[in-house]
Amino acid sequence: MTKYALVTGGSRGIGKAICLRLAEMGYPVLINYLSNREAAEETLSQIEALGGQAYLLPFDVSDGQAADTAVTDWQTAHADDYIAVLVNNAGIRQDNMMVFMQNSQWHEVLDTTLNGFFYVTRRLLKDMLTRRWGRIINIASLSGLKGLPGQTNYSAAKAALIGASRALAQEVAPRKVTVNVIAPGFIETDMVKDLDEARLKAMIPVGRFGKPEEVAALAGFLASEQTAYITGEVISVNGGLY
Repeated sequence: MTKYALVTGGSRGIGKAICLRLAEMGYPVLINYLSNREAAEETLSQIEALGGQAYLLPFDVSDGQAADTAVTDWQTAHADDYIAVLVNNAGIRQDNMMVFMQNSQWHEVLDTTLNGFFYVTRRLLKDMLTRRWGRIINIASLSGLKGLPGQTNYSAAKAALIGASRALAQEVAPRKVTVNVIAPGFIETDMVKDLDEARLKAMIPVGRFGKPEEVAALAGFLASEQTAYITGEVISVNGGLY
């Protein structure tokens, strides 16, 4: 039996760094992505160049049927293995002041982060519970802890993810499955390239944006054997910005 890892939104940024870290730990990694196949293949190539194993698993996490089909097909083809580590990283930003926010901006952001977590996690839980070992790591945000103006949709999605994680952690703990949350602050990725970096750096005690590898290091720790007694936690990676 082989334990696999699945990282949603794994082709770029924080997701890519987590894929690389889990591969370094010896997990065969399933790289989920929605549309950027080129970036996903680049991540796969980097993992293979390091001697790791990786596979592409494209589907839209916000589409319940698509998520079910992709995961079920994989499980059918790998009956003797299971996805033991799940990193729910897929998320999108569509910032706007609430007075101007469109219905689509609200729903699409919640559909990806929150519904995506539900659809994918629900489908993988049975195998983790049956085999009595699993690691679920949900990527939230500073925005989900303190709220950020212009991000009522994103803050709502990430805050809900934190609440769901704390509840799920209690449900699955007796079966040796842990559920933890990483809440990054401002990390050097495509998602923050439109922000005023100079102004924001002045607010961060460490004085810089974080690196995706710094988030991935924590994800690797939470995916390890050593963290069996850590569950229901929300750990910030934010350079001291609260």
